[in-house]
Amino acid sequence: MTLRLYDTATRSVRDFVPREAGRVGIYLCGLTVQSEPHIGHLRSGVNYDVLRRWLLRGGSEVTFIRNITDIDDKVLAKSIEYGRPFWSIAYANEVVLAAAYRSLNVLPPTYEPRATGHVPDMHLLIENLIATGHAYVAADDSGDVYFDVRSYPEYGALSGQHPDAMQHPDDGPERAKRNPNDFALWKGQKAGEPVDATWPSPWGRGRPGWHIECSAMCWRYLGPEFDIHGGGLDLTFPHHENEIAQSRAAGLPFARYWVHHALLNLGEAKMSKSLGNVIDLDHVTAMGIRPIELRYYLLESHYRSRIDYTDESLREKAVALRRIEGFVQRAVERVGPVPVDDLPAAFVAAMDDDLNTSAALASLREVVHHGNTALDTSDDAAIRDALAAVRAMLDVLGIDPLDPAWGDGGSDHLKEVVDSLVALALDQRTQARARKDWTAADAVRDQLKQAGIMVEDTPAGPRWTVDDGR
Repeated sequence: MTLRLYDTATRSVRDFVPREAGRVGIYLCGLTVQSEPHIGHLRSGVNYDVLRRWLLRGGSEVTFIRNITDIDDKVLAKSIEYGRPFWSIAYANEVVLAAAYRSLNVLPPTYEPRATGHVPDMHLLIENLIATGHAYVAADDSGDVYFDVRSYPEYGALSGQHPDAMQHPDDGPERAKRNPNDFALWKGQKAGEPVDATWPSPWGRGRPGWHIECSAMCWRYLGPEFDIHGGGLDLTFPHHENEIAQSRAAGLPFARYWVHHALLNLGEAKMSKSLGNVIDLDHVTAMGIRPIELRYYLLESHYRSRIDYTDESLREKAVALRRIEGFVQRAVERVGPVPVDDLPAAFVAAMDDDLNTSAALASLREVVHHGNTALDTSDDAAIRDALAAVRAMLDVLGIDPLDPAWGDGGSDHLKEVVDSLVALALDQRTQARARKDWTAADAVRDQLKQAGIMVEDTPAGPRWTVDDGR
């Protein structure tokens, strides 16, 4: 079966046919780093990471670009509010974002360009648009440059809106525009704005508009035409609508497929930094939820389905993942590590069906069920088959607990200490059981339980795990 993806531009699920066989170019709109990320942002990273992993699994060479918007109105507003250089705020938040992605086992992008590094590319595009009659310099001596939406007949096609019904952008005074829908390509420096947030240009000192930034970075790293442009559903208009207009007006074929993920809500409202209703990674880990469990939670819903976040729903999904991890651990103890096997047909069909991770996880859990039955009956051949298939599926989804990416990193020494202490306690318990001192044996087990260590007696001896849900 061929991978099929929902394309926002055609409002249909289409066979994915890359521009060049065996090579895929993807551009994902990254974050505007005016503040630290929340888990809604992390959903974007995880969803497109799975798309990338699935394409890699199919043998494609993937160039994956995820940008950083480090200069725009929001970043500049924070700069003025806190009295700090815009680049200081942007970089601090970029570091936090990168750490969050690493903790969720999101593969690093092929390139991660910053908008500020591509101002000359933006100038070239803007000059092209002015020369071809698609853009104009404002007549009010502000140094602003606007895109003329009436010059592009297809404007509104991506979002399905008629220009007369669109919300007008607030990126400049309407008196300076030919049409209220025209949007800024370049913003001349205004009184009170810091000089270090501006660049020289043919139209005077200023800074780029938000939309031209992404068009320039797509062009620089993926060329005039590329395969997939991704981002959140909330970016469809105006951001992606404007990207298409200015890019194609400049003669660039641009993206062949538009893939948008749904939002993650808190209560009835979109999780948003501007609204202040956000849940971040620190909140999640303070609940005792591990990053691998958060990743599992974000994949339990289809990427085009809205997630209505609650702490309780996250805890429920964490328990579900622990059951899967429990099978992997017991199976490895029984038969040892096995080579990653071919993927089950049901899993492949689900992933090829517009990356249906919800159905893919259902098929994974079914194989885990059969594996647990094989463990109960000591059917080693069936255990090996189930373990190989489960690990292959977990690898595609980026949640294989045996993947070194989920290791403890700098806490390896601490883990060794804990391992030694628990081993000592279990040895004392074994000795107590050998002399039939059941009271002493139970006391050791109870003390370990109070510390969050669960002990299970198996034919191979006692096995312990950390109870993260205590």
